[in-house]
Amino acid sequence: MGASQRRLARWRPAYSPLILAYLIIVVSETWLTQPHPGVLGWPLTVLWTWPIFTTLTGIFGVNRTRKRLRDSAERWSGHGPTSTDEPLIVVVPTVGRDDTQPALDRSVRSYISWLPPCFPHMRVDIVVDEGCEAESRIKELAAESDRVRVVAVPADYRTPNGTRFKARAAQYAHELRMHEGEARDDVWVLHMDDDTGVGPDTALAMARFVEEQRAAGAAAKHLAQGILTYPREYALNKLTWLADSARPAEDVGRFSAWTGGGTPRAGVHGELLLVRASIEATIGWDFGPRSLVEDAQFALVFSERYPGRSAWFGGRCYGASPASLGDFFRQRERWSWGLAGLVFNRTLPLRNRLLLGYSVLSWVIGPLQNVIVVMLVALLIADPNTSPTTVLIIPLWAVNMAYVIWMYWEGLRVNAGVSAGGRRRWWEPVAVIALIPVFGLMEGLPGLRGFMKFARRAENRFLVIAKPS
Repeated sequence: MGASQRRLARWRPAYSPLILAYLIIVVSETWLTQPHPGVLGWPLTVLWTWPIFTTLTGIFGVNRTRKRLRDSAERWSGHGPTSTDEPLIVVVPTVGRDDTQPALDRSVRSYISWLPPCFPHMRVDIVVDEGCEAESRIKELAAESDRVRVVAVPADYRTPNGTRFKARAAQYAHELRMHEGEARDDVWVLHMDDDTGVGPDTALAMARFVEEQRAAGAAAKHLAQGILTYPREYALNKLTWLADSARPAEDVGRFSAWTGGGTPRAGVHGELLLVRASIEATIGWDFGPRSLVEDAQFALVFSERYPGRSAWFGGRCYGASPASLGDFFRQRERWSWGLAGLVFNRTLPLRNRLLLGYSVLSWVIGPLQNVIVVMLVALLIADPNTSPTTVLIIPLWAVNMAYVIWMYWEGLRVNAGVSAGGRRRWWEPVAVIALIPVFGLMEGLPGLRGFMKFARRAENRFLVIAKPS
């Protein structure tokens, strides 16, 4: 094990930034609070308290992550590299454009480099639309290894429910595996995006998870997910890279709480999603023509059919942040648009949509919660008093704000840890904390725009952004 892998193996999410931020905010807010609230008192009491459930869930998830990592280290202490003889199929759907090809090359090469030592029986399926722009280059890539094959979706292929976009490709690959007799309990399917690679830590964590499920018998889990990270060297835009510090922190916190708790009601993301093939065969991806976030819909269906059967593992995958601010906005807009559709999808049980509805509402009202917007409104109404209706609210405000600070601080630490050098540069922690209000607008504005597109029933569009190599 190299020095970088030993460093990653020792990593644990830290509590100290959260505690320090909380204490500073409580003291400063208590000192600044005026005895009587102003015009903004009641609106801010509601808006700045609203995310408390997400915050507490995230903190619970951090504790679960630390425990999971500690238990795994103790369980496998003294063991050498772990491998499993259960088959693994890596499914990589791609739009097959020339501007996505370099990232696909990088990702596929990582699969065939790092996965076979832990999964001797593995295969990569690159799923493309027949006649795509980069089809010949993708076939050349596949020809380099007998572990890689190209699955071309015929132009005239239609699913029974008329599913489109990425879910259509996933459904075709799923039907092909069923036809080939691979929808078995001992076969695992790893879903990856075309810009997201793996490392030795990914392979080892997944192999250990698979072996743990083999030993668990009737209590075995059927789905698992780890941490999505963003190495600095894959980033073409420093601002979007810093903004994406929140994403690994979400995996360590909120997603660890729900997926790691057994029932992924918070959803899952489309990369580093490990599913037992026999279970995927009972759900599929044919969610209909309006599906934009098929991964989240899969998670909600799974939650209903297999409660308590999902898990979290400590492996990482390695992706790239959007190459431009415009791509960042388009990505978040599509997510919000698709998630809003799931909230109002009555084919899904209400109990599995309530958490998602709370999360989407939190996203949509994000611009109203943003401190920059609040200060502008205060200037317009000539009332800078932002005190809550009661000082009892201050501890709730403080924990919400402290958790946001923790997310960007710890998420930056995770992303820097998987980057060359393995450390944060001196200016990055300062920048990531100072820019939190800007990141809030970067997340909130496209979230609101995506919801408005859903509300006015605009035509669905699955925009695939360019993928940095």
